[in-house]
Amino acid sequence: MSSKLIIALDFPTAEQALQFVKPLSPEQCKLKVGFELYVAAGPDFVRRLVDQGFDVFLDLKFHDIPNTVASACRAAAKLGVWMMNVHAFGGEAMLLAAQDAVNTATHAPKLIAVTVLTSMDKNQLNSIGLNIDPAVQVQRLAQLTQRCGLDGIVCSAQEAKGLRQQLGQNFLLVTPGIRPLGTDKGDQSRVMTPEKAVLAGVSYMVVGRPITQAANAQKIIEQIYNC
Repeated sequence: MSSKLIIALDFPTAEQALQFVKPLSPEQCKLKVGFELYVAAGPDFVRRLVDQGFDVFLDLKFHDIPNTVASACRAAAKLGVWMMNVHAFGGEAMLLAAQDAVNTATHAPKLIAVTVLTSMDKNQLNSIGLNIDPAVQVQRLAQLTQRCGLDGIVCSAQEAKGLRQQLGQNFLLVTPGIRPLGTDKGDQSRVMTPEKAVLAGVSYMVVGRPITQAANAQKIIEQIYNC
């Protein structure tokens, strides 16, 4: 069984992250390395996780001019990561350049695009000039991403059911904002339990603090793994 769980390693140092990872198995979960940890620990830390057999999701959300994003994707692919992401807001030319760059890699990682951050609600979208419901914006960006040939998107699990129907079974839906019952939703606005996320058709669930800050992390990992 391939785990649907991606644990976000929300730690400030490589030492703390490695201590947390020590009892984990690559069969139980995949691992996400985001901005804070990547800046603190660098590419060698990512290679170390890959060498331990983990599928690593490099969550750096590249968003720049097409040539710059393509170069960043080529460099990231050389780390041996399983998956990386870009921002769909970068537009068609940037998405196509990123996909072309990944396709040239010896071992091409999966490439997905961020649609609307799960910390953003309608009011926050309005504040940046987008008078639109988050679900509608997610749908538009998801369709653009699929047209550009990427493997999938990052979205809220609340949008997953409708997107799965529209985009087919093979398009990846990677969902942060997953909160097991009884845990704090933190700074996420659009959240869902693991059980409901699976029923909604998500491909992979990203869970960070509810696991990394839990008194019994292994118990929560097993709970989600068995969903």
